[in-house]
Amino acid sequence: MRTAEIIRNTNETKVSLKLNLDGTGVSSVDTGCPFLDHMLTLFSKHSRIDLEVKAKGDIEVDYHHTTEDVGICLGKAVSYALGASADAMKGIRRYGNMIIPMDEALILSAVDISGRAHLEFSADIPAEKVGDFDTELCEEFFEAFTREARLTLHIKQLAGKNSHHIIEGIYKSVARSLFEALSKDERFAGDIPSTKGTI
Repeated sequence: MRTAEIIRNTNETKVSLKLNLDGTGVSSVDTGCPFLDHMLTLFSKHSRIDLEVKAKGDIEVDYHHTTEDVGICLGKAVSYALGASADAMKGIRRYGNMIIPMDEALILSAVDISGRAHLEFSADIPAEKVGDFDTELCEEFFEAFTREARLTLHIKQLAGKNSHHIIEGIYKSVARSLFEALSKDERFAGDIPSTKGTI
């Protein structure tokens, strides 16, 4: 089973996160930030990753620390679940990409389970906030996630005017790219998808 549980306690946040990479997209999310809860719920649904998240943070300041620390925990959990056994990486597709339309917004993402943390984020989100969520935190979340998951992630907005649609398209696109990259291909069972023999 490719599962993980991460607990992160700091002076700013307390985060508990569980996931199952081989799930059905069932989630239970409570971060204290309704918009982030919405994004993580649809991320779980479209990636088919079962996800439980409970976070308490200094949201009276803003959502920055909570959003970043949830991204850290999600990345750590993906990395741990993939490295939890010698066979966890064998047979994975490694690469995934998806172009997602969200009404007028169009988002491309591509992921490489590379063992190398790198994020390219190119999105023009016009509003500073969606509800009470600072839209700049979208990039902060994926920066933290990418670093801790040790993967390469490209996110590119191809079209879009509505900030909610753009961010939702980003989470959905990344979720589908991850679903593809993390899924196993029977043709490559027992094989690490790298000429180095390791990732």
